[in-house]
Amino acid sequence: MGDMRSAESGRRHSHHTARRGGLYLATLLFVIFAALPFYVMLITTFKTQADIFTPSANPFWFSELPTLDNLRLLFGETQFVQWLLNTLYVGVAVVIITLALAVPAAYGLARIAGGWGETLGIGIFLSYLVPPTLLFIPFSKVIATLGLQNSLWALIVAYPTFTVPFCTWLLMGFFKGIPRDIEEQAMIDGHGRFSAFIHVVLPLAVPGLMTVVVFAFTLSTSEFIYALAFVTHSADKTISIAVPTELIRGDVYHWGPLLAGALIASIPVAVLYTFFIDQLVAGLTAVARN
Repeated sequence: MGDMRSAESGRRHSHHTARRGGLYLATLLFVIFAALPFYVMLITTFKTQADIFTPSANPFWFSELPTLDNLRLLFGETQFVQWLLNTLYVGVAVVIITLALAVPAAYGLARIAGGWGETLGIGIFLSYLVPPTLLFIPFSKVIATLGLQNSLWALIVAYPTFTVPFCTWLLMGFFKGIPRDIEEQAMIDGHGRFSAFIHVVLPLAVPGLMTVVVFAFTLSTSEFIYALAFVTHSADKTISIAVPTELIRGDVYHWGPLLAGALIASIPVAVLYTFFIDQLVAGLTAVARN
């Protein structure tokens, strides 16, 4: 009897070890798949042109000595720093506008609007699903009428049209997850609705607000269609459009500087996700629950 129990325990242990090993293997393969593009960008950043274009060269390592020529070209012969500043300017402006519009709209629909607030919220979210390829032509007319062609303000005006609807819908779910009793208790203690919203609701909504910040910033800094349609002056371009248009000249592809620019531009987004991943997951989980 003891031998049977021992054999059964051994089988369970082997099965558990196999499952855990399979999980680790799947995780490792996913990490390699996700990290491989960044590794190739990093390697290519320091490769010589001959090393990049030689068919027999190893694409995952150096066949010749590393070089800094790609970075010299990127920073010395292009307006890369200006493009970074333009991207940061647009991203921060869009985040501020998105928060200023989405937070009160989401709170009003979740707390004040009543039964039709949910229907209106779904309608707002559906407007986010309209593809930009259908909107950039009429939007070009609006931008031209406002006199914002070839300026960063064209992007700052355009981007909230798709960040605000989604963020409003997202924050609606998060505000619904905050118990009304907490807000009502604050109002009983002497706070008005606005004061209770500022001092009680917003501190509890920090994960949702961080989710909005990450979403709006990454979407506005990586958008391509509007940036391509509205901005043609090199000095006014953002990274998403400047790197592929300024570093591909005719049929000449400057792969080293191009991938270096893409890698450098991806670092702030990676840092943003690294520092706010907990808040992002908490915000999306709260929306899923509601």
